[in-house]
Amino acid sequence: MNVDLLAHPAEEVAPKLLGSVLTCKTSEGTVSIAVTETEAYSGTADPASHAYRGRTPRNAVMFGPAGHLYVYRSHGLHWCANVVTGTDGIASAVLIRAGRVIEGEDLARERRGKKVESPRLARGPGNFCQALGITAEHNGANLLTGTSVMLSEGESVPAELIQAGPRVGVSKAHDWQHRFYLAGDPTVSAYRLSPRAKPSAEA
Repeated sequence: MNVDLLAHPAEEVAPKLLGSVLTCKTSEGTVSIAVTETEAYSGTADPASHAYRGRTPRNAVMFGPAGHLYVYRSHGLHWCANVVTGTDGIASAVLIRAGRVIEGEDLARERRGKKVESPRLARGPGNFCQALGITAEHNGANLLTGTSVMLSEGESVPAELIQAGPRVGVSKAHDWQHRFYLAGDPTVSAYRLSPRAKPSAEA
């Protein structure tokens, strides 16, 4: 993966990450997942972004440089993985929402549950990280030069398969068309409107 591809605003990079592959190597083994769903989050101009109110110790990785992994805990339960994009010093990241396991499916199923069907192994950002083996220790990892977690180009995705829609589960700026996914792919997560969602004008 070339850093030049990532050195743009999140909403421009997010659809281009579809089809790319995230690989994580741990003592248990290696799992690789092809990305099928993403969501873009900007900085201080995006009310739904962790960086909306500025830089903090928690969100510092979001401020660059591009090509690093921003990992955070969602609702105290699940880890979520984001690819940092844009210009160094300006917060921008793409949340990886779902993918298709292409290597290490047995290990991914051990982590997710033996009865979990293949399309559901990495469906949803928390499940994606669980299947891949990503935790807080990977926060800040260099995805382009690292050896434990890596981002690489995968198969080319036809433009006609890429669809955009509102973001999932956020209460502010939920209607921004910053969610990108592969049409008809069974690994893509279901859209859910947050019960606390308000129109962007009121955010």
